[in-house]
Amino acid sequence: MIPRQLITDFLAQRKLALVGVSRNSRKFGNAVFKELRGKGYQVYPVHPHASFIDGQQCWPSVLDLPEQVGGVIIVLPPAGTEKVVREVVKAGIPRVWMQQGSESTAAIRECSDNNVQVVSGECILMFAEPAAFFHRAHRWVRGVFGRLPG
Repeated sequence: MIPRQLITDFLAQRKLALVGVSRNSRKFGNAVFKELRGKGYQVYPVHPHASFIDGQQCWPSVLDLPEQVGGVIIVLPPAGTEKVVREVVKAGIPRVWMQQGSESTAAIRECSDNNVQVVSGECILMFAEPAAFFHRAHRWVRGVFGRLPG
């Protein structure tokens, strides 16, 4: 289980990169992008083939970001996550959030081997406050069953 302090530390970062934002506004990565921006985070969208998404400039890789970020959120299939984690290590970014379904054992191990804090298997929208009703309800249910990070 992920220690709650890792989640708190990640969310304390106000400058984040998001890898997995899409040109399709109905994709989950876009929901994360919009929600976090609405909560006051500075979010750099990373997309290898888009110049702009939702009116904001995109960056082809975390290695191309214009300034240092406190963490990277990854909303990709596991094979893509592994590639991004290698870039995160190279860029010296200290934190990664692997959205549910994005994690892989190899990516988590790469983070651990390189002193990158990693949150995996959790939904960032359940913890980024203020959480929407659906996410608060999901968090409550997980808490009832003892499945929240400790």
